[in-house]
Amino acid sequence: MHVGRVVSALFVALFIFVSSAAADDWLPHASDATWSYTWTDSVYNKTPTKEAVTVKESKGTSFVLAWTTDGQGNPADAPDSTGTVSFQETNAGLLNTDWSSNAPPQAFPILCASPVRCGNSLASTYYNVIWGGRVPVLSEPLIKGATWTSSGGAGNDVASTSRYLGTESITVPAFDHPVTAAIVRSDITQAGALGDPYGSGVRTIWWVYGVGPVKILFEHAGGAGAPVTTALLSSTNQTPKASPTDDNYFPLKKGLKARYSWTNTKYMKKASVQDFTVDQVVNSSARVSVKSVKGPIKVAGAYGFTLRTDGLTNIWGTTQAAVLPKYKFPQLGPRSLPKAKRRHFFTPFDLMDYGFNPLFPAYPQAPNNWEGAGAGRDFQVYGVTGHAQILGVQTVKVPAGTFQALAVRTTLNQAGYKFGSGMRTSWFAANKGLVKLVFKHADRSTSTVVLVK
Repeated sequence: MHVGRVVSALFVALFIFVSSAAADDWLPHASDATWSYTWTDSVYNKTPTKEAVTVKESKGTSFVLAWTTDGQGNPADAPDSTGTVSFQETNAGLLNTDWSSNAPPQAFPILCASPVRCGNSLASTYYNVIWGGRVPVLSEPLIKGATWTSSGGAGNDVASTSRYLGTESITVPAFDHPVTAAIVRSDITQAGALGDPYGSGVRTIWWVYGVGPVKILFEHAGGAGAPVTTALLSSTNQTPKASPTDDNYFPLKKGLKARYSWTNTKYMKKASVQDFTVDQVVNSSARVSVKSVKGPIKVAGAYGFTLRTDGLTNIWGTTQAAVLPKYKFPQLGPRSLPKAKRRHFFTPFDLMDYGFNPLFPAYPQAPNNWEGAGAGRDFQVYGVTGHAQILGVQTVKVPAGTFQALAVRTTLNQAGYKFGSGMRTSWFAANKGLVKLVFKHADRSTSTVVLVK
């Protein structure tokens, strides 16, 4: 580290996942992408300061943005700023992995416990984007109800809690018409810095799909007259895109409960009624427990789900069940596994996640479609190939009510096992999850699941 330069003290080495196009579109980084921002601070930088941002390098899922005030026609009293900020796309969202710049202006608050070799600064647009929220900078998928915690600062001494507030139409200098932006608000805290409470406050960022941040508003702590930092996108060669759907079709919210009834026309005409509860949630991954209420199946168990940019995925499941002798289901494959290792249909979620992942994409819309591969983890577990497609949003009426639900149709083939083959249609309602499922098995029986309450 060079004296007089702000350099990151940490390199983040987690969340090494496969990225998706969605992450790329919230902060695009083609080699020729450019942005210009103008920022001010109501106390420490009243002179509007223009910064040019370009893509310095890009490799795989990682990329580096560079900014400079040089050659931007700024007034003489505007602060000089040159630096870089590094990002990595993961299926959990956008991470900041590194940063560096010249030292902030001497008039700015010192954001460390000591002024010597302090690695923190808020004297640029992108420093205000990553402050207190580096892992992740932006959690994904960005859907209704999304909240996350993050940390930042050179000493990892800045913490934030962020909430996605939805979208709104916003006007910024870069565009001659209003654009739709996703709003993320973060409560940020830092303690122990010489410049307290400047490092704490409420930051709001407006993200435009296909462009990146277009507005940043940081209302610093300190009461009446406290500083306010504002940055606006002045120009860019990036084009706004329609935001993806932010409907949450499978909410992983702790305490959420659902009761289902399921039957089969040939093997279980008397309904099995079961309760499901989301009882643990960490970083958009959840544990969902199940227990029987009444009917011919006595069952208890749990399932693990995770929601990432590559979709809603079932990652594990375990059940213990007893079925009344008169209700005997056909065996499932695959033949490659011993009988004791094969799956069973004991619960509605067994029917729902059977076959292959994902259950649906992160931002589902018709006519999204995907294939069940003939290799990999899912094939080893289920031995199922097939094809899935989003049909769109349909009206579904079940005992719990009438819903506008996302329909997902999946064709399944388990070689040698008709009960494990057929066509499944699942309906997911926003903020509710699964509300109905119809599995037309190849043995001409039909399993039906409905949400009771």
